[in-house]
Amino acid sequence: MRKKKIPMRRCVGCMESKPKKELIRIVASDDEGVRIDETGKAHGRGVYLCPNVDCFEKAKKKKAIGRGLKKEVDEQQLEKLYEEFFAYERKDP
Repeated sequence: MRKKKIPMRRCVGCMESKPKKELIRIVASDDEGVRIDETGKAHGRGVYLCPNVDCFEKAKKKKAIGRGLKKEVDEQQLEKLYEEFFAYERKDP
């Protein structure tokens, strides 16, 4: 019997590869802007982050979120995203 392949993704903050289910997806879409994708299936370009604030801060400092999304992400969008991320981190066990 073959082993089931586990999809791996790279965190844009710490640059570590981890299983897709362990990471949070941030997606950029034309109609809704930049937001957290709770389903992991939303349309648009996405990047992945570890579910901790340190990785978010590293990604913000390196401007990795905007670069990964291939979209200009301004400071106001990042602050809104940080609030969503912090709430999501606290909600997720």
